[in-house]
Amino acid sequence: MVDFVRKLWRMAGTPEGLKLIKYTTVSAISALTSIIVLTLVYGVLQLWSAVISTLFANIVAGVPSYILNRRWVWGKSGRSHWWREVLPFWVMSLTGIGFALFTATLAKDFAAAHGFQHLAKTVLVVGANIAAFGIVWLLKFLVLNKLFAQIADAELHDEELAERAN
Repeated sequence: MVDFVRKLWRMAGTPEGLKLIKYTTVSAISALTSIIVLTLVYGVLQLWSAVISTLFANIVAGVPSYILNRRWVWGKSGRSHWWREVLPFWVMSLTGIGFALFTATLAKDFAAAHGFQHLAKTVLVVGANIAAFGIVWLLKFLVLNKLFAQIADAELHDEELAERAN
């Protein structure tokens, strides 16, 4: 365990390690946002079904996730590029949300089959949501990291071409 902590500490001092720490922090903020919204709209207010509430909570949480990841984790500023940034981010997010909806449905059906009270259903649905996003977390980081690195390379290349033209 001590060796693992030492390796993590050394990795935190690298640019990739710092990026992973920032990404993890944004993920925690996004997860907390999703949990709060889901608990509020499904558990407290009982506005919608588990599936609709899960969809709503994760879309709401996706907005600060995109903004924080783009600006803080990958250091991007200015206008977002629709095809290179926004669309890939939301395709991956909606894939994760689809998986969360699937797990929320399983949790809801399990709770109904076992006669769980609403509080237990809420805990199960929120837990299923956390599990779903935990599963896709690392994959999403790897894809977004590669995507934003390619965008930065393309922008650098475009700037070099513009400088040569002048």
